[in-house]
Amino acid sequence: MSMLLLIFLLSPVLVATAERCHPDDKTAILKFKNSFSNGRELLTSWTPDRDCCDIFDCDETTNRIIDFSLTYSNLAGPIPESIGDLTFLKTFRLHKMPYLIGQIPRAVTNLKHVTFFDISWTNVSGRVPTFLSELQSVMILTLSFNNLSGPIPSSLATLPNMIGLDLSRNRLTGSIPDSFGHLVSPSSLGFSLSHNMLSGEIPASLGNMNFSSIDVSRNNLFGDASMLFGSSKNTTTLDISRNNFAFDLSRVSFMTNNLVTLDISQNKIYGEIPSQILESYMLQSLNVSYNRLCGTIPSPWKLKYRSEGFDNSSFLHNRCLCGSPLPQCK
Repeated sequence: MSMLLLIFLLSPVLVATAERCHPDDKTAILKFKNSFSNGRELLTSWTPDRDCCDIFDCDETTNRIIDFSLTYSNLAGPIPESIGDLTFLKTFRLHKMPYLIGQIPRAVTNLKHVTFFDISWTNVSGRVPTFLSELQSVMILTLSFNNLSGPIPSSLATLPNMIGLDLSRNRLTGSIPDSFGHLVSPSSLGFSLSHNMLSGEIPASLGNMNFSSIDVSRNNLFGDASMLFGSSKNTTTLDISRNNFAFDLSRVSFMTNNLVTLDISQNKIYGEIPSQILESYMLQSLNVSYNRLCGTIPSPWKLKYRSEGFDNSSFLHNRCLCGSPLPQCK
């Protein structure tokens, strides 16, 4: 009987020590929840008696939350400052949250360990904060499908570990900073600025970079973009479509080993398609339509995954292109 009594008296201690959630992290997520007018309604499992490590991924050694990901949520309001109290995060993601509004709070700079930072498909507005350059551990920075406006901070190029930057589908204006041609990160960068209102010329310094992918489509950019090409580069996707670029394609050399997608459509690009493009055997998607190209379409294609080449929509609406799949040259 005395043994049962002892077990009963000790059981609260056993239950208390079984919880992994660090008290600072529990306080932070409850503050986050209570910052939203509909937080109690939507985040019903976030309660004081619930182990937060049952809700989020925690480090096995420190029991600190390392992955804070909320997706497809109707939480309404701005991003709470309390997010900055989760100082051990490696992944921070707010995705498909249409009622998330306001600006990105400076408190996110407390996330010194975060490597994946994603605020996308929300109604977050304001400028892209310059203080994001303080996230020195970040590798992937995604701010796509929001209502961000203003210029791109040149300081983002100083992030030493960044391998991916996606600022697409916002309302960004101004020119592409020259600093992105002098990236600190030693790795190849995936770079997407598509569907904005950027203007001006591509900085010549970007020709120094070996981007893994680059998409600047659907902006108001003009001038020369030939520096983005090069046979020594490892770019897999190059999309400069729907701008006002004008340069001689005849003088361009293509990435022969890795190029999978090339879209230069709806610009003012002139000259001929160099026969060297036939060496890009990995190419799967090509669009040069709606330009001012002339000459004969090179053949035969040496494609690894698409042996029949490309249909005529890839080449339509140019000044004087001819040859398969268009009508033969006279």
